[in-house]
Amino acid sequence: MAAARRRGAGRTRPTLEEVAARAGVGRGTASRVINGSPRVSDRTRAAVEQAVADLGYVPNRAARALAANRADAVALVIPEPETRLFAEPYFSDIIRGVGGELADTDLQLLLTIVRTAKERQRLADYLAAHRVDGVLLISAHAADPLPDLLERMEIPAVLSGRRTAREAAAYVDSDNLGGARAAVTHLVERGRRAIATITGPLDTYTAQCRLDGYREALEAADLPRAADLVEPGDFTEEGGRRAMAALLARRPDVDAVFAASDVMAAGARRVLREHGRKIPDDVAVVGYGDSPLARHMDPPLTSVRQATEEMGRAMARVLLEQMASYAPQTGTPLPRPQLVLPAELVRRESS
Repeated sequence: MAAARRRGAGRTRPTLEEVAARAGVGRGTASRVINGSPRVSDRTRAAVEQAVADLGYVPNRAARALAANRADAVALVIPEPETRLFAEPYFSDIIRGVGGELADTDLQLLLTIVRTAKERQRLADYLAAHRVDGVLLISAHAADPLPDLLERMEIPAVLSGRRTAREAAAYVDSDNLGGARAAVTHLVERGRRAIATITGPLDTYTAQCRLDGYREALEAADLPRAADLVEPGDFTEEGGRRAMAALLARRPDVDAVFAASDVMAAGARRVLREHGRKIPDDVAVVGYGDSPLARHMDPPLTSVRQATEEMGRAMARVLLEQMASYAPQTGTPLPRPQLVLPAELVRRESS
């Protein structure tokens, strides 16, 4: 009560020295308790924690981080326009997984969107100033210089997906090739023979793998790999709409389409209906991602489920492991775990 009256009279917030004095211990001992050190007795820990509660002490996180040469922050970097960030469930699922895994830590999560060279340079300057302890990079393109920049700066980093098959950085990915192969094999098993695909942007390894899975399934079924059944998209609904219109113009006999994302499948569905094609009677449709959009489409969309939220959690866990072992002064290289999570086909009425 007395402490509360003193603070109400305009005093500054309680100091670590006051906590130590009230608990009857030295400042260093009080600091060890507050920072979670196991090198104190249960009695001492209880005394310090009671003093913290009595005084209303709040640790100065900035000072603690400075003393430990840490920023107590992690950057989640997305090199994509806002239109993709807010339109595609993939990003929100990743963010939810990352946030869930970091919830019990003292780390701040900083969301950064990088769309231009100027914004990339601004981020590089921010990172060079040691404002974050690690970086989670979502949706890296093949020519993206950010992973190499992080490597040169010796900043712990984890990618969502890979840039190439020879990716050297730590990453968490989904089995994009296997998932796409399962989707197209399903269409073959449903008796479809003119199977088209709408790809993602082919400067991403994710889109390349889904295209490779499509081709492998056709080869396994002894179906020709016809170039006019492949149309590039960009993971947006409008991109799916344009791609489906182009496919129908070239190949009016198409009887199935594998879209490399649920959002593009939604765009394809619009065009098919505008052309009087019934789903799945005339054209079967399969998407990728198994987002809520897939379940609520009419008819509900067959889609490849990837554990996107778990990918975010796994990325955060890998980054925390890297940060815990980060010691550049020793010359010990950072661990670079590379995880690939399984994908699963979810069959619904669209195919």
